[in-house]
Amino acid sequence: MRKMGWWKTAYAVCVLCAATAVVLPAQAFRTLYSFDDTDGRFPSWALVQGTDGNFYGTTPTGGANASGTIFRITPGGTLTTIYNFCSQVNCADGAYPQAGLILAGDGNLYGTAQGGGASSFGGTIFEISTSGVLHTLYNFCPQGGDCVDGGGPSAPLLQARDGSFYGTTQFGGTAGYDGTVFRITPGGTLTTIHTFCSENNCADGYNPVAGLIQATDGDFYSTTQWGGANGLGTIFKITPGGTLTTLYSFCSIRNSSGYCADGTNSYAPLLQATDGNFYGTNWAGGTYNDGIVFSITPSGTFTTLHSFDGTDGQGLYAGLIRATDGNFYGTADNGGSGTNCSPNCGTIFRMTLDGTVTTLHNFNGAVAGEGWGPYAALAQDTDGSLYGLTQMGGTSNDACADRCGTVFELSAGLGPFVETVPTSGNVGKSVIILGTSLIRATSVTFNGTETAFTVESPTSIKTTVPAGATTGKVQVVTPGGTLTSNVPFRVLP
Repeated sequence: MRKMGWWKTAYAVCVLCAATAVVLPAQAFRTLYSFDDTDGRFPSWALVQGTDGNFYGTTPTGGANASGTIFRITPGGTLTTIYNFCSQVNCADGAYPQAGLILAGDGNLYGTAQGGGASSFGGTIFEISTSGVLHTLYNFCPQGGDCVDGGGPSAPLLQARDGSFYGTTQFGGTAGYDGTVFRITPGGTLTTIHTFCSENNCADGYNPVAGLIQATDGDFYSTTQWGGANGLGTIFKITPGGTLTTLYSFCSIRNSSGYCADGTNSYAPLLQATDGNFYGTNWAGGTYNDGIVFSITPSGTFTTLHSFDGTDGQGLYAGLIRATDGNFYGTADNGGSGTNCSPNCGTIFRMTLDGTVTTLHNFNGAVAGEGWGPYAALAQDTDGSLYGLTQMGGTSNDACADRCGTVFELSAGLGPFVETVPTSGNVGKSVIILGTSLIRATSVTFNGTETAFTVESPTSIKTTVPAGATTGKVQVVTPGGTLTSNVPFRVLP
């Protein structure tokens, strides 16, 4: 039986048909900030853009209490720590926030902490304002013991169409220590909707570290890092009511070298593209056992799109984003051509829908101040630039072994756009529109249907879904031009 000792020990960083890769000349890359431990260390989950135009993120350790932080960073690189975890007795406010934050429809940020809480080790779910006021919504394992309600949440939350938040815990549950899927209301009422390893031989998977996405069919999709038919992870679908279907078990195909040709041990969430299919990454497996990018249809047809070979990256801990040019962008936490890192420094890559990978940047630990080991997914700012984090490197010298990590920007020639929060809703639903230079906006339309709006700031508009609106892109007209949403807004019945 798997032990529960994980939450009683200090946080440990997890290190756990190929198309030909192309290498482009260096893109416009710059390091914005180097962590120094007092403000956090080893950031490992993606940034999120707030209504004020700044980015927000977490570090799983470091900070004033060595238990992790929440920070704000401007596009220009000014970082402010807005919360230090373990600021309360026995870390009642949580500790070690491994996952990133989400921006909810109320304009506040929500997240999870892997440790701490009322039991001092089960973890928490919290809400925090952009000014740093934190409110704990839920304490996992409040009575101690086996944590039948889950424990050790390691993934971001998802605010679903019903307004509630959904997520996963890596451990706990009624079946043992194998993880759960849960729903929590904004008021803090939590319901466990699935306990992993509920099926014989854990055919339904266990120990999920990826968050959920809600697909166009209304169901949730994600991955587990272990279990399934071959013991090495799954892709699953689960309804809001808790009916789980395993769509695919990794390592169903082995190549002549004995590697799992279809990948193994997924840590990353899925992404649903406009073609209706899901796209994701695996940390290992593939032709060279260096990780893969894959697609899977809603019915479970699996395709390996690209096998990494080390030169273009190795080890894909983070998931993909789909940028405004229609291509996927991602990071490999090792590999590439960089030097002075062990085993290598990692890469940033672009991939087309058919699996053609282009290396945009090779991290290089020999370059003063540059980070390496990009474990976090990228985030595209509404100004078009890509922002990300490295878990190691930077200029902090002796503050951390291998330095403490960095925040970086990569300009890949992508233009500005607007982003809606949420990305779906029925007529009358309140919507936040994020963007840049919105202060003199003159028109907002949902697939051509105009709606009233209020400009809250240069980076934020509030509006509602108008009567007669149909599914399609949201557009904002400004003196500088028309900005279009990065994904279609889905109008619900």
